[in-house]
Amino acid sequence: MLVKKICMIGDFAVGKTSLVARFVHTVFSDKYLTTVGVKIDTKALTLEDARQCKLILWDIAGSSALTTVERSYLKGAAGYLLVVDGTRRSTLDAARQLHAQVRETMGELPFQVLINKADLSEQWEIGDDDIKELERAGWPVTRSSAKSGAGVEDSFKALAACVA
Repeated sequence: MLVKKICMIGDFAVGKTSLVARFVHTVFSDKYLTTVGVKIDTKALTLEDARQCKLILWDIAGSSALTTVERSYLKGAAGYLLVVDGTRRSTLDAARQLHAQVRETMGELPFQVLINKADLSEQWEIGDDDIKELERAGWPVTRSSAKSGAGVEDSFKALAACVA
């Protein structure tokens, strides 16, 4: 079985922990729990080509810039999920900065961008033009909702297929 380390990065309160909980345990909680340092979960899955893959998911505490410690959490990562809160434009700016820092630290790694909180799309500050701009830059973007589960499983599986 392939074993791959995947990091979850993004600004605070974008939904990283909730996305992991939805993917690993198929649950959602409205309670906000701040991640301190890093929280690690695992999930085994079968890829489309029938290979077995175990993802070790490192849910890194939210920030708009990576500290030295957070950069060390990236060591050994096969890829990462970059999470943005669709209701807060500032988290998109933070994602751009985090992406640049990951590239500086780790070089080119496979990644997926999740614009989270699709269940609150009427409150979004990030529009279709913003998403198209990311896609033109080569960023694989999915609208997701940890609450409803929309886009969650597909994003994790797409990243797993890229790193396997």
